[in-house]
Amino acid sequence: MCNMDRTAISALIDKVADKMQHLDNETGLTEKCPISIIKMDTWEWAQGVGLYGLYKYYGETGKKQIFDFLVDWFSANIKKGMPEKNVNTMCPMLTLSFLAEETGREDFKALCKEWAEWIMKEMPRTEDQGLQHIVSGHLNQGQLWDDTLFMSVLFLSRAGKIFNRPDYIAESVRQFLVHIKYLTDTKTGLWFHGWTFEGRHNFAEALWARGNCWYTAGVVDYLDIVENLDEGAKLFLLDTLRSQVAALEKLQHHSSMWHTLLDDPSSYVETSATAGFAYGILKAVRLGYIDSQYLNMGKRAADAVISQISVDGTVQGVSYGTGMGTTLDMYRNIPLCPMTYGQALPILMLTEVMKLS
Repeated sequence: MCNMDRTAISALIDKVADKMQHLDNETGLTEKCPISIIKMDTWEWAQGVGLYGLYKYYGETGKKQIFDFLVDWFSANIKKGMPEKNVNTMCPMLTLSFLAEETGREDFKALCKEWAEWIMKEMPRTEDQGLQHIVSGHLNQGQLWDDTLFMSVLFLSRAGKIFNRPDYIAESVRQFLVHIKYLTDTKTGLWFHGWTFEGRHNFAEALWARGNCWYTAGVVDYLDIVENLDEGAKLFLLDTLRSQVAALEKLQHHSSMWHTLLDDPSSYVETSATAGFAYGILKAVRLGYIDSQYLNMGKRAADAVISQISVDGTVQGVSYGTGMGTTLDMYRNIPLCPMTYGQALPILMLTEVMKLS
């Protein structure tokens, strides 16, 4: 990474982005999700992360072909018909909120307003008013997952900003605090994958890497969106980030990646989580949210991710979509497969790396 200038980084992103835009189920993996989370032309959380990565790259470079792809993707998928509303299908709405502003398209704006109102008025809630992690095909009654913050709450905060709705912003703050309350492992500063109010436990108590990275990567962007966040809430979110990053420093593998179960050296190292951590750490250092001592950790992680990008732009070492595990073995046995989010998180990371060059 230290030897790459901005032009070289941009060329690498183009390669990763092109692969993502044409991604298909090349390994023949049998998907468990009702809507494919591998193919780029379907509307689910995986594609939502992919679209967001592309939009952030467009925001950094102004490349019109990326912008045109995004607008065309939404136009085509809206024409096909919208999926049911849930935590995961909400994820593409984050990117749509930016496009609605930039294009001025009323159909994009109306869709953003409709889906934000659904979160506020109809989305199932747990105790303490947490957003229940309802997904395609599963209600997950009484469950909180760390994925929800990135998949739904970032969009809600964006909707609050573009529609001037302080109630949306207030709700987004509450969701961050509720999820921190039930998902933080107070012994380590890391995050459990989930919590259920039915039995009141953290399932397998898995300190799952990608689940953790949704906070690392998500909170730094959340603070971009909610520019005038109450100072006390902001400090609390950043204290949570600092505790997590300090714990991550102790667990970084000698390859500079992180294990899919962060505290389990027998589990494989995983690229998408490492990219999410690198993105959040590098951005947090740049913005002064965490100490500069972590800059080298972020750079080493970025180099490790770059080493996993093949000649055709495929990001290797990415675990397939991961449901809530009742045993740690479930996480250890998730198959590896090229994924849209596996392409997108490195794009986010590399877009941040460009700022260092």
